[in-house]
Amino acid sequence: MKKIIIMPMLLASFIVFSQEKIVTKSATITLEASVPSFQPVAGTNSNVTFVLNPATGEVASLALMKGFEFEMALMEEHFNENYMETDKYPKAIFRGQIEGFDIKSLTEDYKDYTVKGKLEVHGKSKDISADAKITRSGSRVTFISDFEVNASDFNIPIPALIKYKLDNKVKIQIIAVLK
Repeated sequence: MKKIIIMPMLLASFIVFSQEKIVTKSATITLEASVPSFQPVAGTNSNVTFVLNPATGEVASLALMKGFEFEMALMEEHFNENYMETDKYPKAIFRGQIEGFDIKSLTEDYKDYTVKGKLEVHGKSKDISADAKITRSGSRVTFISDFEVNASDFNIPIPALIKYKLDNKVKIQIIAVLK
């Protein structure tokens, strides 16, 4: 009788354990929309939530848009009020899948992957595909991805008066160290 009870409990605990997600609330996203010969336009948010399900390779990320900090206060103000309209669209969300992900195959050397998913910014959603480098050292998994999006794909307005100072193509980098 004890074996009948213990086996399902053991199986259930294995299933729950295998579905455990790895989370950090201190991932960093850097974005840059600079144009040569003008002041760099770059912001960083180091309070990004990033989740990895090691069993499935699913990833999700949430960034509060007001968390981006810029070199100049005026740039940050314009980013929040004029472009991203952060009172109306307070967050950016990515949900995706790391293709061919197998946590057991990770080592201390970076391994290249492709991540596909949906990026939601400024009230718009777009399918994206990005390269990622992932490594594992002990219980720590490091995820790095660089990709580009067009501001116009998300209906982010760039006034004609300063269009020559901002690139429509925004370079984005995310670094997440998960434990």
